[in-house]
Amino acid sequence: MSPSRRPTTFELTDDRFLADFRSMSAHGATAAGGVHREAGTPADTANRHWFHGLLEGYGATVVYDDIGNQFGLWELVPGQPYVLLGSHLDSQPYGGRFDGAYGVLCGAHACARLAAGVRSGELNAPRHNVAVVNWFNEEGSRFKPSMMGSSVFTGKSTAADMLAVTDADGVTVREALDGAELPGPTDVPLSQFSSYAEIHIEQGKDMDEKGYTIGVVEKTWGARKYQLTVHGFQSHTGSTLLEDRQDALYGAASIITSIREIGDKYTTPENPLVTSCGQLTVVPNSPVVVARGAELLVDLRCGQESTLQAADDEFRAALHDIEDRANVRIELRGSHAWEEQSYTPEGVTLAESIAEHLGLPAVRTRTRAGHDSTNVKDVLPTVMLFVPSYQGISHNELEFTEDSDMVAGLSMFTETLKALATTRPGTDDVEGVSA
Repeated sequence: MSPSRRPTTFELTDDRFLADFRSMSAHGATAAGGVHREAGTPADTANRHWFHGLLEGYGATVVYDDIGNQFGLWELVPGQPYVLLGSHLDSQPYGGRFDGAYGVLCGAHACARLAAGVRSGELNAPRHNVAVVNWFNEEGSRFKPSMMGSSVFTGKSTAADMLAVTDADGVTVREALDGAELPGPTDVPLSQFSSYAEIHIEQGKDMDEKGYTIGVVEKTWGARKYQLTVHGFQSHTGSTLLEDRQDALYGAASIITSIREIGDKYTTPENPLVTSCGQLTVVPNSPVVVARGAELLVDLRCGQESTLQAADDEFRAALHDIEDRANVRIELRGSHAWEEQSYTPEGVTLAESIAEHLGLPAVRTRTRAGHDSTNVKDVLPTVMLFVPSYQGISHNELEFTEDSDMVAGLSMFTETLKALATTRPGTDDVEGVSA
C-alpha cells in the first residue's frame, strides 16, 4: 500500500495484524517454526526492509539513527513530542518468532490505528505524536552487549563505541549496518519523546499456568553478566600428566559447575536465583589437545538484590579457587549489570485500569529477562506489558503465543497508546503517565 492510500480503522483489523505477523515471520524462518534472524544478518536486513515498507504503507515516516534503530513516526500534532512504542526484530540463533517481533508489530498497528482514528474523526486530536521503534541488536547474540540500540539511545553507551564492536568473524556493527543499504542516519534525540511503552511475550510460565492475559510489569530482576577468558597452556592429551596440565577447558567446566551450584544454593521457592552459561568457545578445540584457551559468558539473575549480591560475591571468590585448582588464569574481559528497579508507578496503575476496562485478566509481575524497556525506563516514563508464552518456552523455535492472546495484547497496547497520547471522546481527560 502506498503512503497516499493509508488504511482506515475498518481495514486495520485483528486479522490483518495476524497476517502481517505471518509475513514478518517468513524472514529468517526455520523448519521448526522459529526464526534465525541475528542482528545485521541478511535475514534481519530483509525484515527491516519489509518493515520499512509496512510502516510507510501505514502512513509513517521512517528514519534510522546512528546505531541503526528503526523509527516509524506519525506526526499528528506538529511540534509536539512523540509517545514511543517498540521492541526488537532481531532473534537468537534458531529462536522464536514472537520474542521482540510481536511487540514491534503491535506498536506499528497501535500507532496506525490511532492515526486512522484521528484522521477519520473517531478520536479527538491527540496531545502527542506517536511512533514505533525497532531497537537494533537487543539480543546480543552476534554483537555484544545486548540491548545495544536502546543503550545508545538512552546515553548509556556511545554510537562510536558500539559501531566498532565486532562479531566472531571480525565484522563490525558499522560494516553490518552499511551492508543493509538502508537510508542514512538521522538525528533522533531523546528529547523528541514524552513516554515509552513496550509489550512482549512473558518468557516465563506463570501467566500461562494461571490464566492471565495481561502482565503489568512493576519491577525488573537484577542481573550480573560476565564475559570470561580462561588462559591455559596447549599440550598433548596423551602425554601430559594431570599435574602438569594447564587445561583451560577444565577451568571453564569448573566455572560452569560452580555457578550452577551457587544457583542451587541461593534459590528458594519464594526467591529464585537463576544462573547460566550460555556460550562456550574452546581453543583449539581439537580431540587430542589440552585446551590453551576458553571463552564463556555467564550470568546470575534474581529478584532480590541482597541475594544477587551475595551470590555474585561467592562466584567471584570461586574464580580464584578455580584458578588454583586448574592451574589456569581467568580474565574478566567484560561485564554488564543492572539492578532490581521499578517501572513508572503511574504507568502500572494506568495499565491495570485499562486491562480492567477491557475485561482482560491481568496480574502485576516482574521481568526476569532484560528488555529494551530496562534501559528506556531510566530516561522516560515507561509502561511494560506481557502476554502469555506457552509453558514459558523462549529463545527456542517452539516458542508460542495463541492468536487470541496476541490480539488481546494488541487491544491493550492500542488503548495504552491512546491514554498516553490523546483524550478519548466520552471519557475523562487522560493525561497518561507523568514523569
